[in-house]
Formats: sequence, C-alpha cells, structure tokens
Amino acid sequence: MSRLCAETPRPGRGSLPARGYDASVATTDILEGLLRESFPGAAELAVIDRTGTGDHFQVVVTDTRFEGLSLVEQHRLVYEALAGPLQDGTIHELRIKTKGEA
Repeated sequence: MSRLCAETPRPGRGSLPARGYDASVATTDILEGLLRESFPGAAELAVIDRTGTGDHFQVVVTDTRFEGLSLVEQHRLVYEALAGPLQDGTIHELRIKTKGEA
C-alpha cells in the first residue's frame, strides 16, 4: 500500500505578504523590485542568484541612505526590504554588500 505525503507548509506561509511580495513568483526581478521600493535613489542595485536554484542570493546596494550607518544598520535595512521572502524561507541564504555613495 503506498502512502501519500502532504506538502508541509513553510513557516510564515499564510501570513500577510510583506509589501506586495508573492512567494509564488520569487525571482531576482521580484527581489530587485522589493529593494528598489525601499531604496528608490540607489546608485547601484543588483540581485544575483548565486546557485541558479532561486534560493541563494547576493544583493549589492549603493545608496546615500547608508552614509553614517554601521554595517549592521545598513544590512538591517536590506533585511527589512526583503522581509517577505526571508520570513517564508524562499531566501535560504543571502549575502549582502552595501555602501553609501562617496
């Protein structure tokens, strides 16, 4: 007799989406859109899928908003921008590079 397993939902699924985030279409374009929403004046903004699996990303953000902030404070702003995909487990690993404009 075969057994069927139901999909186990990831933590955070069913909660309200963060700022227009839809977990069913998480791509580099969607992540970039979330970052552009939070950093509209960014001089540089890039999202790279490091492994091609859609869950390991590197983001690069250059924005005057980071000037005078510690690295931890800068990264906290990026985490806030990507709260939805981080909460539901869509982003498994995230590398962040931030800098203020000189």
